[in-house]
Amino acid sequence: MCNLEKRGNLFILTLTGDGDEHRLNPTLIDSILLALSQAKSQATPGSALITTSQGKFFSNGFDLNWAQAAGSTEGARDRLHHMVDSFKQVVAELISLPMPTVAAVSGHAAAAGFMLALSHDYVLMRSDRGVLYMSEVDIGLTLPDYFVALVEAKIGSASARRDVLLWGSKLKGVAAVTMGVADAAHDSPEKLHEASVRMGEQLASRKWNGEVYAEIRKSLYPNLRGLLGLPTKVIASPRL
Repeated sequence: MCNLEKRGNLFILTLTGDGDEHRLNPTLIDSILLALSQAKSQATPGSALITTSQGKFFSNGFDLNWAQAAGSTEGARDRLHHMVDSFKQVVAELISLPMPTVAAVSGHAAAAGFMLALSHDYVLMRSDRGVLYMSEVDIGLTLPDYFVALVEAKIGSASARRDVLLWGSKLKGVAAVTMGVADAAHDSPEKLHEASVRMGEQLASRKWNGEVYAEIRKSLYPNLRGLLGLPTKVIASPRL
């Protein structure tokens, strides 16, 4: 599950459950979508969102145990497809959210959990613990098209994309920053929290028009936007 807290202009979305892997099953996906909907409905110029987690993991990806509990190969495949389709909406909501977003990756972020972090505008990590890891090449799963588009949109180096997707590199904080996957790494959970709040407050202080911000963000990633089915619109600011 997750909870959403509003602190001034900041929305803090926390994946909850001490020690939990925060596997992205239908329950957690629905909880995240509800939290994002609430943040969107309460957004004002100067809002920002920080997503973080409790425990060792940021998110360990899709809940494959839930899929396998279907009891048959066909049932497991159907459940996996359901999670892929449902999580696509989470990515779409983050890419179109009318405020800046920061992922404070306080632990391991694997597969869809990595994609959850990458769906934010900024990714901050811990340097003392936690990795970013696309496990699909190691466990024998192909990638949804919107995963690939998200990686193409957010990781600028072709060699970094190769290492992430085809080598299954496990990126710790400093390496992720060096490769351009994360924006900063901090050596304790307290420093990560402080840095993410500081960045959120700096972003919020700009008091940007949220709709304009979201449209510009979508325009940065045309292939991803198309795969997510996100419409676009032209907004003329009253400041003009």
